[in-house]
Amino acid sequence: MTAARRPTRTTPRLATVQRIVAPFSWAVVVAGLVLNGVTQLTGGSSTPTILLGTLVVFFPLLLVRLVLVAVLQPARRRAVVVLLAAIACWSLGSMWINSSLGGSTSEFPADGEWLFMLSYLGLAGYLLLDVDRRHSKPARAWLDIVIICGGTACLASLLLVSPVRAVSHLDGIPLLLALIYPLADLTLALLVLGQSLLQTRMDHAKSWMIGTAFVLLACADSGFALRGAASTYDFGNFSYALWGGAFLLIVSATCRPSQIVIRAVPRSVGSPVLVGAGVLALATLAIRPDDTLATYMLPPAVLTLTAVAARMALALRDANRATEAFALSQTDDLTKLPNRRAVRAWLSGGLAARRPMALMLLDLDGFKEINDSLGHRAGDTVLTMVAVRIREAVDPWVRVARLGGDEFAIIVDSTDEIELMEIARRVLAELAQPLLVEGIEISAAASIGVTVARAGTADGSEVLRRADVAMYQAKNSGLGAALYDAELDEFSRSRLQLAEELRKGLSDGQIEVWYQPQLEAATMQVAGLEALVRWRHPTQGVISPVSFLPAARRAGLMARLSEVVARQAVRDLMARREAGIDVRVAINCAPPELLGPTFLPMLYAVLAAEDVPADQLVLEVTEDSFLADPQHTREVLLELRSHGVQVAIDDYGTGFSSLAYLRNLPVQELKIDRALIGNVADDARSRMIVASTIQLAHALEMRIVAEGVENAADLAELVAMGIDAVQGYHLARPMPSGELNRWVRDWTRSDHHPTDTDTEELR
Repeated sequence: MTAARRPTRTTPRLATVQRIVAPFSWAVVVAGLVLNGVTQLTGGSSTPTILLGTLVVFFPLLLVRLVLVAVLQPARRRAVVVLLAAIACWSLGSMWINSSLGGSTSEFPADGEWLFMLSYLGLAGYLLLDVDRRHSKPARAWLDIVIICGGTACLASLLLVSPVRAVSHLDGIPLLLALIYPLADLTLALLVLGQSLLQTRMDHAKSWMIGTAFVLLACADSGFALRGAASTYDFGNFSYALWGGAFLLIVSATCRPSQIVIRAVPRSVGSPVLVGAGVLALATLAIRPDDTLATYMLPPAVLTLTAVAARMALALRDANRATEAFALSQTDDLTKLPNRRAVRAWLSGGLAARRPMALMLLDLDGFKEINDSLGHRAGDTVLTMVAVRIREAVDPWVRVARLGGDEFAIIVDSTDEIELMEIARRVLAELAQPLLVEGIEISAAASIGVTVARAGTADGSEVLRRADVAMYQAKNSGLGAALYDAELDEFSRSRLQLAEELRKGLSDGQIEVWYQPQLEAATMQVAGLEALVRWRHPTQGVISPVSFLPAARRAGLMARLSEVVARQAVRDLMARREAGIDVRVAINCAPPELLGPTFLPMLYAVLAAEDVPADQLVLEVTEDSFLADPQHTREVLLELRSHGVQVAIDDYGTGFSSLAYLRNLPVQELKIDRALIGNVADDARSRMIVASTIQLAHALEMRIVAEGVENAADLAELVAMGIDAVQGYHLARPMPSGELNRWVRDWTRSDHHPTDTDTEELR
């Protein structure tokens, strides 16, 4: 991962000086080299004089740039002053030696060499000072630096020390000085690399510039050391160019604007680099240098091999920890079984390899009561013993895992449903054996859902979902174990798609409101209408609410659907009144919408906007609306009554049917459910219940409606009992608004009384 950086604003004066002085610095070097080369070509002997003149101009320009940086960047002043002193020492030493040559060569080392030594100390001090010391330095990074530095030192020994020893006539102090300069250059270059690896030097461009500068210095100093006549000062233009370019790069890097760096995640050195450093160290030891060279070559080689060994030990420790962490990440702490992550990995691997595979999902029944009664420690004991029982009930090749809580998974490499159900029965039988927990015998009953991972299954999550659905099917049916049945899956992909299509249908105006007439029992005239929702699907045609209302509830679309139906019903009511058909309309309202904060205010606003009398609207609510919060329901119904909206109890006789709410709530109508109406002509008990309900409603001054009238015999019996209104397929089917208007006019003109023969025509 690389580090992100944002340059700070450069001081305008510093930027101006850099733009002016920097080109002059390069120009001076080039001019000096050109003059030096021309003089040598013409046979002149004034090269030291020309070079000395060049140095007198070149180094002061560098020093001026550094002085300006020290003045304008106080935070870096100490490091820049140290660099300024180092370059000043190098320039003084160079001018001293060149002025003493006087057109001839001088013996190496000369008196001015101590200035060069001071210069290198200053350069090292600058590199150590001009860093960000806020970042930590992990041991792994230090080892990487030691390995890289040691490997490079071994390479330098092989490519530099041995050749110098072979071709040079120097010995003792002169040889040491001839070698110390290029080795110091390489050491400083490696120091820059190490600082970058430790992330104390985050400006990569600046690091590259300084590192390249020290490589140029190493090349120039190596060229001098490798010359056969290294006992004298005899340089060429190429060496001068390398030295000048190196110091220009160092100064230019120092003059770069400071960087505000967002630290990146530390990166380790790659394996090829570490292996290469170790190979170089072994090669250095294999050469078997003589005693003189051993002083320079053996220490870095031994240090590099030691660091490589330590780094390998750290890598091995990290690998072992990673393996252990991976194993722990896939193991349940309590039961020591594999966990959900392991199950997902098994399922993904099996699906990818297209192996036959089935998943069983086991959930303990009543485990919460164990936890609540005996405490979590007892619950943990039960879970541990259940894990052992499941493991003992299945074959060794069957994989068992704990998904979490009281859920366990069993993975079998088989798709034979008979075999799978047999395994499930064995597990349930084993768990049925009593467990002794804290002196109490407990039977750990469970439910198991079984699903087969068939070809085409998308991923392990879908297999887990199907097993979960099957498990709840087993729990609800009380069978103990159940195979996945797509017909009972309320959350299948097709039902999800249906919900999304319904969402789009609500936006595209595909929802329609149909109406079923309600007739006065005494006169058989149209007394009211019930609004019923239909979905005109673009490809499936008209869909009954039985098919899409469950999907609407799961997808949270009921509030929006109820609003669409209410708005359309009120608009249709207004249109019929304008057409001369003045009958009330009943709208079904589910408890969440009735007790929610948005539906009723919307309804009041629509009634006001359409200028429709509120008493022409009946809101049908079910008995379960009163169960959750009776007091709040009473307040809502009183509010409805204050606005003039009538209230009917829908499906009366199928709920809890308490008479208390009939006494206390402002209800104007009861609708007897079709379950009580269906056999009223033949069943004496049904007649008694319906008759008493009619008498009760009339005593409470309520209107009573019978829905689901399917034949003339039931209709005649209801009329004889004194029912107020009737509704059903024997009288009229639900129909669209346009068709309804024609039907009402025709029915009113014909004064029609339906018979049994009309029933089939109306269905």
